[in-house]
Parts: sequence; C-alpha cells; structure tokens
Amino acid sequence: MGTDPIIARQVERRRPPMQGEGKSVAPNYPPLVGAKARGRPPHPDVLTPAEWSVLDMYRHGLSRRSIAQRRGTSEYAVRYHLRNITDKLGVTGVRELRSWPGFPATSPMTASARRARRFSSMESTVTLGPLAQVSMLCRSSRATEAWYRDVLRLPHIFTFGDLVFFDMHGTRLYFREVPDDQFQKGSILYFRVDDMAAALSALEGRGVSFQGAPHMIYKDDETGIEEWFAFFDDPDGNTLALLARVGGSQVD
Repeated sequence: MGTDPIIARQVERRRPPMQGEGKSVAPNYPPLVGAKARGRPPHPDVLTPAEWSVLDMYRHGLSRRSIAQRRGTSEYAVRYHLRNITDKLGVTGVRELRSWPGFPATSPMTASARRARRFSSMESTVTLGPLAQVSMLCRSSRATEAWYRDVLRLPHIFTFGDLVFFDMHGTRLYFREVPDDQFQKGSILYFRVDDMAAALSALEGRGVSFQGAPHMIYKDDETGIEEWFAFFDDPDGNTLALLARVGGSQVD
C-alpha cells in the first residue's frame, strides 16, 4: 500500500533541515602563511627618508628645480613630495615648511631638542665657538676647485655636486656654483656650536630672529655625522649661521 502524496509533503515540511542542507557553506581552507598586505609598509617616522631630504633642502632655501637637480628627479616629483609633507605635518601651505621646526626621529638633534625643552627655565651658558665655515659663490665649481687646490694649495676636503669645500687650518672654505646673473661677492660666517637647540633658544632669548628652522644639509654615510644649519642676520643685514655637527664618530 503506497503512501498518500499529500501526507508525504506535510511530513517533509515538518522535518528539521539536515546540517548544511539548503545553505551555501564556504570551504574551510587553512589560512595563507606569510601573506602580506599590498603596498609600501608604513614608515615609523612622521616623514620618509626621501621626504626628510626634500624638506631639508627646501628649508635651506633651494628652489624646486634645484632640489630636483640634486636628487636626480623631476620638478614634478619634488612638488609631489612637498605637498605630501605639507599634508602630513598639518601646515597650511608649502611656504610654512621653511620655518617648521622638526627633526627625524633617528637624528641626534631630537634628543638635543628634548634637553633644551627640559632645561629651558635654567640660565643658558651657551657661547659661540670658533669660526667654522666661510661661504662664497663661484661661477664654475670645477675651475674653482682646481685653482684653490693647485694655485693656493689649500687642502681639498670634498666636492659634492656643485659644492666645493677646502680646509683653512680648521675653518672650512665653502664654494657654491651659481649662474653669472646670480654671482656676487660676499661671504656668510658660520659659527660652530655643540648644541644647536640650546644655542637657538639662547639667541632667540637675546632678540635674534632666525630666517627659518634648523635643517640638515649633509650627512656622512660612513661616519653617521649630520651637519645642521640655522641662519640669521646681523643689524646690517649680513647673513650669519649656526653650524652643528652631531652624531657618529667625530674627529676634529
């Protein structure tokens, strides 16, 4: 005797569903080992090394074109870096970067700035050191290097692009090549200080107004020594500068 089809359909509707029946079950694959997210990993500092390099050149007063030439890249790439830096630091415009006070997290200047803030209430005993560097312009870095080396026989320290450095018994003579329409006679006096942050704070307390924030202009990859500059004017408008050599193994 067969089963009544109507009763069979009612029983089927009342039967609880079996596990997995009527559902889409995703296969339980093991997780991928060593899987990494796409894109460049986040940098631990507020800026990347490339952005710090562009920022320091810009704070030094170089144009976008000059920065591009020194970095061997396009002016568009420099403009892109400056816009990213502006966004990351939260300043209102690129021009404000000239005076933005900040150092890489790995730079010895960061610890120096912390010390300066910690002892800002104490009377400063900072004094200017001996004259460290004299800056002059030249029309040809190659001709200038040859003449000062071979004619005056000054010890040649190094040449970096269109920058030439000589030693004058402990005081450096620095030449920078410029076009004819930018050439002018003159020099900038660089005073060496042991603690840039402390010297900056002390001179500002005496009424000195700096042209911009301290910035690194050169780093020796072999010794790890960083060179930081901060510029200001005397009452007649002559440009003076503080120079600090920090970090690494220094040999005077």
